[in-house]
Amino acid sequence: MNASGDAESVRRHLIFWLSGPLSFFIILANLFIILGILCNRKLPGAASWFFLSLLFADLLAGAALPFIPRMQFENSRGYHSCFFIHVAPNYFFLAFLANLLAVHCEKYLCISYPLHYHRCWVHRWVPLCLLLTWALPLLFACLPVLGWNQWGPSSNCSYHQIFPPAYLYLEIYGFLIPSILAMAFMSTQVLRVARHQLQEIKKVLRSVQQGQGPSALEQQLELRHAKCIASLSLIFLVCWVPYVAGLHVSVLAIQNRSSIDSYTLLIFTCVGSGSAALVPIILGLSNRQYTQFWRDVAAEGCAGCRARCCERGEAGRHQGGMSQGRAPCPQAEGMAPAPS
Repeated sequence: MNASGDAESVRRHLIFWLSGPLSFFIILANLFIILGILCNRKLPGAASWFFLSLLFADLLAGAALPFIPRMQFENSRGYHSCFFIHVAPNYFFLAFLANLLAVHCEKYLCISYPLHYHRCWVHRWVPLCLLLTWALPLLFACLPVLGWNQWGPSSNCSYHQIFPPAYLYLEIYGFLIPSILAMAFMSTQVLRVARHQLQEIKKVLRSVQQGQGPSALEQQLELRHAKCIASLSLIFLVCWVPYVAGLHVSVLAIQNRSSIDSYTLLIFTCVGSGSAALVPIILGLSNRQYTQFWRDVAAEGCAGCRARCCERGEAGRHQGGMSQGRAPCPQAEGMAPAPS
């Protein structure tokens, strides 16, 4: 095998070990949260539907994650198969970002304009909004199929022939980067509104306490607000900064392919795409309503295990002749043992 074949084999193994486990985790985590939402019938309608659509889009993006860095390789595929393996992963990530933007928009309108939220079209026309979050990315992703490409009669299958530089610039700087900035702006505004409400609550508490020091409730509210700020900052640094860095490295590779090492581009693509796909999982696991079903299942399972252990212990004591003078086993409901 020649040197180029050895280098390509190393890159393929690198993709497998970077993207494979992350893709598997993203798929399982999304299925976990989706089942928890579907089995919890007490959740509100609009927000749950938006988040379910986001989780489904994130599941597809996680499944397509190992195929995105493979677009850098050139091979001799046919016209239709080449377009499919390039357009489909691109569409899944565009739909994922569109759904994530819709979730942030719905939350921003609900918190910033609570009195007018029920009259907003985002709340009144949920099916239409969900349709747009899937249809508009599909329309943009299919532009290369409709003729905006550089495919020739003797072209090899690679993203250079499928996606022209102008198309990639428009996607990165016309949709991806503005979407991330819009989500950051809406998250900042939500924190600003929460801070204003916290100040109003503290004024009421201080007027009731009449000059006393900060109460435990004020300290608890301040701590919760600080945790929200820290969580959003951590999500931006851990998830979005690698993704934005990967986008800019891709732009540099488009401008001058020889100046960017292939391994550097590969690592930034794998890590950046995977980190962005982790955002819905973090948001879903941090919401107690979305994981309430699994916590109830775990609690029932623990109660059942305690009850079975108590029954076996009692049976063993009776068989061994040691039941006299001993207190019965406590029940699974937490009852105290009866006094002897």
